[in-house]
Amino acid sequence: MTGWRLDDIPDQTGRTIAVTGTTEGGLGHYTALELARRGARVVLAGRSADKLDATEAAILAEAPGSTLEKLVVDLSDLSSVRAAAVAAAPLGAIDVLVNNAGIMAPPLRRTPDGLESQMATNHFGPFLLTGLLLPQLVASGDARVVTVSSQMHRMARQAPTWDPRAERPYRRWPVYAETKLANLLFTFELDRRARQAGLPVRALAAHPGFSGTHLAANGQFGRGSGGVASILDAAVKAVSQSAHAGAWPTLMAATDDLPGETYVGPSGLGQLSGTPQVVTPRALARNPEVQRRLWELSEETVGLRWP
Repeated sequence: MTGWRLDDIPDQTGRTIAVTGTTEGGLGHYTALELARRGARVVLAGRSADKLDATEAAILAEAPGSTLEKLVVDLSDLSSVRAAAVAAAPLGAIDVLVNNAGIMAPPLRRTPDGLESQMATNHFGPFLLTGLLLPQLVASGDARVVTVSSQMHRMARQAPTWDPRAERPYRRWPVYAETKLANLLFTFELDRRARQAGLPVRALAAHPGFSGTHLAANGQFGRGSGGVASILDAAVKAVSQSAHAGAWPTLMAATDDLPGETYVGPSGLGQLSGTPQVVTPRALARNPEVQRRLWELSEETVGLRWP
């Protein structure tokens, strides 16, 4: 299934699509832009009201008349996630939730919930948000949850099924890889549980290949520009595809006629770039026992049992 293009996105009029991590210039921004172009009501979700305003302005400049909503949520803070779910209730039915937000390889930081920040932002926060929004997804009658993973999931030595609040040696890149493996384990287990419960919700995943975003610089230096951060950011962009192209696999997963448990990534060499197609994750991501263990651990960690 190669050759998918933006022109393949069907009309999205009448659909509500929530996208997390929509900082201007990133994958979420371009995901939201293309969906808004095609008539969707797009909910821009992110940590900062100022950044959401900037992304809103950028989208409206390219797609005037777009219907946009904004939702402030810090996925690293479970109380913020709960508050955001309450704020999202008036939106009504949600047709697609795109779990795009993430952080990459920052220094060790513990969240207010005692969690390591990468696992909190990349997995536990999205797990809780999806669970809290499930009634609105079910209300759509044919919803899908798309979670953005990474080729880095292949580098994880093991699945993160231990106590997430326990003190462990911290190595930023291995932990990042574990969070991306968690994204896939979550996706496949969500799809299985939804089918088992008879819910009209599909779960899919996507990865952007090697895309030129601010993620690496933000992780290393806490900012996307200035001094060495600008140097790293420029180096990444010089050897990668654009963030716009990196959003294509997510857009395909969100809009194409695909079954649950589908994983979409670039079709080029090493899945680094190229038009999106259905791809295969590593075997560990498909292990049903590991999927179950991570799900149950996640329920306990965030204090929500679902579906």
